[in-house]
Amino acid sequence: MKNSVFVFFVGIFLSACSVEPQEILFGQDACDFCKMTIVDSQHATELVSPKGKAYKFDAIECMMNYLNRNVIESEKMAFILVMNYDQPGELIDAKEAFYIYSENIASPMGAFLSAVDSEKVANQIVELKSGEVFDWMLLKDRYKVK
Repeated sequence: MKNSVFVFFVGIFLSACSVEPQEILFGQDACDFCKMTIVDSQHATELVSPKGKAYKFDAIECMMNYLNRNVIESEKMAFILVMNYDQPGELIDAKEAFYIYSENIASPMGAFLSAVDSEKVANQIVELKSGEVFDWMLLKDRYKVK
């Protein structure tokens, strides 16, 4: 009996310490930068620290501003995730994403930024909506993030 109780508590402890992205609860979670309620499943983002703390944002620009103002090195984060504009609710790796700036696609904080998981899809969206496509390095440069 003692062994099963010990195993149970070790299991709970280890699961509590896992470094994984957390589900964004739309309509409930608040943005860690602007404090607005996160409602847009096409533009939300998430940072996860090496210790497993999740920071959730309602827009790409909020995440980038948070990284910049809090002097957090993006390379030290366990996960940097953005919603796939083309597949609402699907988080993708921000470093591998392609970013679209289009004034014809409104984002929650008005920076007109969206992300998708392929350059082909990004270019198709820009053909329809106009705008420009760029990568993670250029996004970091625009926001002066380390």
